[in-house]
Amino acid sequence: MYHVSKRFKHNRPALDDISVDIRSGEFIFLTGPSGAGKTTFLKLLFVEDTPTAGNIIVLGRNLSRVREANLHHLRRQIGVVFQDFRLLKNRTIFENIDFVLRLYGHPPKVRKKMAWQALSMVGLEKRIDAYPLELSGGEQQRIAIARAIVNNPPLILADEPTGNLDSQREEEIMALFSKINMQGTTLVVATHNKSIISRMSKRVITLKEGRLIKPH
Repeated sequence: MYHVSKRFKHNRPALDDISVDIRSGEFIFLTGPSGAGKTTFLKLLFVEDTPTAGNIIVLGRNLSRVREANLHHLRRQIGVVFQDFRLLKNRTIFENIDFVLRLYGHPPKVRKKMAWQALSMVGLEKRIDAYPLELSGGEQQRIAIARAIVNNPPLILADEPTGNLDSQREEEIMALFSKINMQGTTLVVATHNKSIISRMSKRVITLKEGRLIKPH
């Protein structure tokens, strides 16, 4: 990300001249107070939004040069974990993950194997036929993580992934992220939770009112 700014009409810049380099395989915390620009930062990396100025390079691709028709190929290489889980309540855990794999075009037998592997990674392979509302908040978040990793993406973005969880579930989710990172996946985790950041001892990118606060 080089000299990136994002402006919305009649508001101060959501991001203002941000330059930061995230290396392959890193585990990064993105932090700052509410309104600092964390979610906008992640949306730009996921190509859910476009910058007003500057260049963003993700997985070796300059996003300004990727054609609209090819964006879905890039997004397939990025897993996203949301604070509110975004699970389909009327579908089983398997169906939630299978829904994503269908979009990627995998055949049925491959989808079943990939879903089981992802659920096994998060320790919930035995709940494959359960529905989201039958699970605890921590379990639902682990399902959301399984959905994000099911296609083995090299990059995972997580927006306040422990915001709705108690301290014990926070520890479980962070341990899971560490496990995923140890396999070579790059993680960018947005959080305002200072205790998690201090315990994890990872590189921290801090934003305040859309600006980068050094050191980073």
